[in-house]
Formats: sequence, structure tokens, C-alpha cells
Amino acid sequence: MRDILNLSRPFDAHVHLREGAVLRAVLPFTAKVFSHAIVMPNLHKPITTKAQAKAYREEILAAMTADADFTPLMTLYLTDTTDPDDLAQGFDEKIVTAAKLYPVGATTNSEHGVSDIKRIYKVLVRMQRIGMPLLIHGEVTDPSVDIFDREAAFINRVLIPLRHDFPELKIVLEHITTKEAASYIAEEGEKGRLAATITAHHLHINRNALLAGGLHPHYYCMPIAKRESHRQAILEAATSGKKMFFLGTDSAPHVDAAKESACGCAGIFTAANALELYAQAFDGAGKLENLEAFACRNGAAFYGLPVNAAKVTARREAPEDIKPILTEDGQKITAFTPSSPLLWRTVL
Repeated sequence: MRDILNLSRPFDAHVHLREGAVLRAVLPFTAKVFSHAIVMPNLHKPITTKAQAKAYREEILAAMTADADFTPLMTLYLTDTTDPDDLAQGFDEKIVTAAKLYPVGATTNSEHGVSDIKRIYKVLVRMQRIGMPLLIHGEVTDPSVDIFDREAAFINRVLIPLRHDFPELKIVLEHITTKEAASYIAEEGEKGRLAATITAHHLHINRNALLAGGLHPHYYCMPIAKRESHRQAILEAATSGKKMFFLGTDSAPHVDAAKESACGCAGIFTAANALELYAQAFDGAGKLENLEAFACRNGAAFYGLPVNAAKVTARREAPEDIKPILTEDGQKITAFTPSSPLLWRTVL
């Protein structure tokens, strides 16, 4: 049994840093552990142009402490009217790393997203030509489709036809939650153009955690947690060591007043203990030897980045209790905790 893990500083291929006071409160947790992170663009005013991406990157850099060694990698939010030239210039100038497809109504701040994927085919032609990755929130929003079936339906209705039309386009299916997604990515990702991120929270919870014994808002996210058989399938995928699966926390903070409201915002804040959560999941599966590939190497390789030379250490010991984070204006953000006690602690 391994009690100490010495890893290259990991790469977070999917994180929400938000903006303003929330950004300044949560950024240190990502910046202290991760070397790079792909930053999501679905702010209240979405990041749809290279100029907006540049300004958002500057806001993130301004919020970092002087000793932080962290690189935010920016993304553009695709809309029905995205300008292919602006997108390509942003990629060429290394302002943006990828573009994000949100189907309208799929998740937080997705109301400006893509109404029909055919509307952005000109953009996708350009992205395929220049090698720019497409990141996908893979759920249909057809009201006739059950919320627990939206990911599987998206693969059949949208992703398979999309890949037929754009066979050279690099695609990441984000935060997968189903055995259908895990199987499809494993079968189709060998050529290096298709991959998937897997969150820490989806490795720990199934839909019972959200609904059994009452509604638990801090376990509510989109895509929603599924049956235990699906959790087991994505756990097997994450711990497999296969190159097409890599870490993407999808850490998505909301202040408690929004999470615990009558409506309740979708999103789980895991940046405060992400590496510990992944270590515990891999440990439970008996696959600690595959954690470095998943957390540090696979995502970096997909994005053409070097593995970070700096190291981070995790030890098998109970971490300190994570208290709610306070923003500078006094609002609380609660970090995710699994139902069973954590047994790993990150030591920097």
C-alpha cells in the first residue's frame, strides 16, 4: 500500500473560476496545486471574443499572488453568431486555447449558447483546419428526453454525426457521467482526436447522494449524477490509464445563498480538495499507479503542453477540515465533501 504520492503538478482541463469577488476567493485553491487550467467562459456576460478572453485572462492574473506558478488557458464561448476570423486570430495569437460548445439551456449561463450545431459549422470548419480543440457540454436539452438520459442521447444525436462531418476535429467531451460515454470515448479515442474529462465529484457520488434522505444542494451539478452503475463505469475509465481520459475538475463555485435557494444553482466547488478526492477514488479502485497519467500527463499531451517539472506530494493522512470559504464581501462558498471521510492530504 502506497502512503505517499509524488506527482508532477497536475493539469486541470476544466475549471470555472468565475469573476470578481468569487474569482479572488477561489483562484488560490487551483493556483497552488495545478500548473495550468482550461478556464471556462460561461460568465454572466459570456466570453465570446478574443478581446474579452484577453481581458478575462488579465483579471485572473491580477488576482494571483506574486508567488503563484499557474497558467490560465482561456476558452471562447460559442454562439450562433461566433465570428470564425476572430476565433482563429485568438487561437493564432495564443490568447485562447479552445472553444466551448454549450447547448442552449444545458447548464449555468448557457442561455447564449448554440441553438443548433449546424449553425456553427463554418466555425467548426475553421477550427478543424487550424487544430483548435472543441470542448463540449454533451447533453441534449430536448424536453422530451429524461434528464438522466441527456448525455447518452447527445452522443447518438449530435456527437456521432458531428465526428462524421469533422473527422479531424479535436474534441473533448467534458465531465462525462455515463457508461455510454465512457465506452464510446474508450473505443473512439485511440487516434488522439477524441477525449473526455472526468470530475472528482462524479467519481464519488451517484444520484442517491443528491436525492436520498432529502435534497442535498451541494451535490447538485450539471450533468447530474447518475446511477451507481454509471459511477462505476466512469471510475473504471478514469483509473484505466488510457490516454483519452484525463482530469477536469469542473470545479464550479456558487455562494451558498445561491446553492441553497429555492431554485438552487448547478455546480460543485471541488478546487479546495480536488487532488485528495482523485487520490481517494484511485486508491479505492486499487489504481494509484495510474493517477499521474490521468492527472498530469494525458490532458497536457492532448493540448500539446509539457508535463510540469515541479512536484506535488499527497500523503495518506486525514486532511484538515475544509471550512466554508468567505469572499471579500462576506459570502460563503461550501467545498464538496464526499459521504466517506477523506484519507489523503496534499502537501506542497
